[in-house]
Amino acid sequence: MRKLILQMQMSVDGFVGANEDHPWQLWEWGDDSAWDDELKQDFNTVFAGIDTILLSRKMAQEGYLTHWGNAAKKFPRDPFYAFAQRVVDAQKVVLSDRLKQSAWEPAWERTKVASGDLPREVNALKAGEGGDMAVFGGAGFASALIAAGLVDEFQLFINPAVLGAGRRIFDHGGFQTLRLLGSKAYACGMVVNRYAPVG
Repeated sequence: MRKLILQMQMSVDGFVGANEDHPWQLWEWGDDSAWDDELKQDFNTVFAGIDTILLSRKMAQEGYLTHWGNAAKKFPRDPFYAFAQRVVDAQKVVLSDRLKQSAWEPAWERTKVASGDLPREVNALKAGEGGDMAVFGGAGFASALIAAGLVDEFQLFINPAVLGAGRRIFDHGGFQTLRLLGSKAYACGMVVNRYAPVG
C-alpha cells in the first residue's frame, strides 16, 4: 500500500500561511534559500521515493508545475534542485470536479485530472503500484485531506517564526493522536517533525 505524505511549511505557533505579508519562511520557493546543506539533502532524499504528486486545482492553475519545471531547467546541475526534476518526472494528479480537460495547460506533462471525491480517488491511488505519494498544500486542500483521514505521514517543516494569526490545516479534522516518527533540527533554524496517525 502506498503512503500519502503531506509536507507543509509551518510557523512555530502552527500556522501554514500568514494573514500579513511577513517573510516568515526560510525558503519562499524563489532562488534564494536559507536552508542549510543537510536540510536540502534530506529534502531531496524524501523526493527520491516519491513517484506521484497530488495537487489541488488551485495549486495547479497558480503555476506549481510550471514553476518547478522552470527551476529544473534553470538549475540542471545543482544537487539541491534534483527534486525539481523529480516534480517534472513524477505522475501528477489534480483532484478537482471543476477543472475540465480543455483547461489543461500543455506544459502539464504526466498529469491527469481526477474527480474531487477525495476518499475514492486517494484510496484508489494508494492501492495502486509505485512509490509513495506527496502533497504540498495549499491549506484548504491539505485540510480536506486531513479531515477525510487520508494522510499517512505528516512532514511539518517548522520555521523559526511566530505569526500570531493565519491559516491552519488541522481545524476541521477533529481530535486525532499522532505517533512521532522522527524529529530533526537543522543549523538554519528549521525543525522537521514527522508524524503518523495512530489507529
